[in-house]
Amino acid sequence: MPTRIPRSDAEVRPMTAEERKVILASSLGTVFEWYDFYLAGSLAANISANFFSGVNPTAGFIFTLLGFAAGFAVRPFGALFFGRLGDMVGRKYTFLVTMTIMGISTFVVGLLPGYAAIGILSPVAFIVCRLLQGLALGGEYGGAATYIAEHAPHGRRGFYTSWIQTTATVGLFVSLLVILGLRLSMEPAAFAAWGWRVPFLASIVLLGVSIWIRLQLSESPAFLKMKQEGTHSKAPLSEAFGRWDNAKVAIIALLGGTAGQAVVWYCGQFYALFFLTQTLKMDGTTANIAIAVSLLIGTPCFVFFGWLSDKIGRKPIIMAGCLLAALTYFPLFGMLTNAVNPALEKALENSPVTVVANPAECSFQFNPTGTASFTTSCDIAKSFLATNAVNYTNVAAPAGTIASIKIGDKVVESFDKKAAGAEGAAKLAAFSKAATEAIRAAGYPAATDPARTNLPLTIAILTVLVIYVTMVYGPIAALLVELFPTRIRYTGMSLPYHIGNGWFGGFLPPTAFAIVAATGNIYSGLWYPIVIAAGTFVLGMIFLPETKDRDIFADDPLEAPHTRPASADI
Repeated sequence: MPTRIPRSDAEVRPMTAEERKVILASSLGTVFEWYDFYLAGSLAANISANFFSGVNPTAGFIFTLLGFAAGFAVRPFGALFFGRLGDMVGRKYTFLVTMTIMGISTFVVGLLPGYAAIGILSPVAFIVCRLLQGLALGGEYGGAATYIAEHAPHGRRGFYTSWIQTTATVGLFVSLLVILGLRLSMEPAAFAAWGWRVPFLASIVLLGVSIWIRLQLSESPAFLKMKQEGTHSKAPLSEAFGRWDNAKVAIIALLGGTAGQAVVWYCGQFYALFFLTQTLKMDGTTANIAIAVSLLIGTPCFVFFGWLSDKIGRKPIIMAGCLLAALTYFPLFGMLTNAVNPALEKALENSPVTVVANPAECSFQFNPTGTASFTTSCDIAKSFLATNAVNYTNVAAPAGTIASIKIGDKVVESFDKKAAGAEGAAKLAAFSKAATEAIRAAGYPAATDPARTNLPLTIAILTVLVIYVTMVYGPIAALLVELFPTRIRYTGMSLPYHIGNGWFGGFLPPTAFAIVAATGNIYSGLWYPIVIAAGTFVLGMIFLPETKDRDIFADDPLEAPHTRPASADI
């Protein structure tokens, strides 16, 4: 069994070779898993063209819904299944299983024949692979974070676990670089035909390297000691969530920690990219480069804030990140508009737009799967304006009024798609053409003007957003590990983490778009992350304990809780 590190030496001695290997192996495997997971989102258009090209609308709805579920909603179920396995069988073997499942399912996506070759089996097989990826990712993070923390000396868990916190960002960064490199090195037709498969196929090499490295590792010393003494949990799920004293910790971890952390993370990395490309109309290549550079600059801060959390605590840094995000998102995204697309900023100020519609016809256009249909004249008008980054004010009209868009002295009437019947597609095309001509005449640009884009300022603003991410995410693994006893640690920490990041964070882009469409302001979608981050700040300040001085071995029978002050108890 690996030798336990004396607490008195933990804060003064350098990191050992074995500890470096533990961190490298755990982090490398998790980078690989995030790389695999991001590929499906980054190459969604190519995947849709190959696997869904012949699917009828009803089947397409089901497959799209399942693909979405695999990406976000399924992750907590993977956390439950593999968390239970990790607390019963061991940390090392469980995250070996999750990594293998992720790698093989990703490799298979690269080999799958398209719809033209095998018909309906193509989208079915793709969805199965995505479901497996979502489940595997749900189990990987908790195992890797727990494994590193249980090898770390007391007083340095924040620093040690912060390395694994870089993995999601590094995985995104690597996937963007691979895809960008392929796009720039081959003709668009070749990339569309077969080049998009290369990143999926390359994952088999990463899988082999990661498994080989992880096989060199021994089991966590905390788990081995607990197993030898027969004190491990026989029913981790019921013990973690069926007993109020433990379930309460999970609820506090979610609402006072991971929910706010998740929206700050998704806003700083994913919604920022969405805002650049969809709202500000920056071309995808430039936007990806700007995001990649900001990630490269900001990523070392994960380790810095993890290290700092060992000195001043996890809670102050995470809460500060949530508070700064809540207070500064509006001015930062306003500055981003000025830096990227000043013509749009000018149009928003000088060319007001009004939507006149019956409020009863206006839906909250929450469409996370991209398959919902909004057919009223109000929804069609608002969806067009939101998609084209046009602010507008709402004017109520009597029942039966067909919605219209007023831009200066120009009025464009919308239409009801259901009432239009077979002419719906033609009427939509005519409406879109007329509305587009009107907003262009009013000064709303179709795309950014590269000559007027301040790229250095854009990268600087994006870097600030990434630094907020590092503040909330760098110390979170150590906090979650320290909140739960060894018996149920893998299970207990995994569920609040993946509910926070899979659901609160994963729903951010569609929720933000729905808010923008409802309110008529391109910045109003920021209210979602701001409210969640502010709520986490308030609840966290009240209920979340500081954990940095806790002894994570204190629940072992032969360990006295000599480093865990009574004030840290929940």
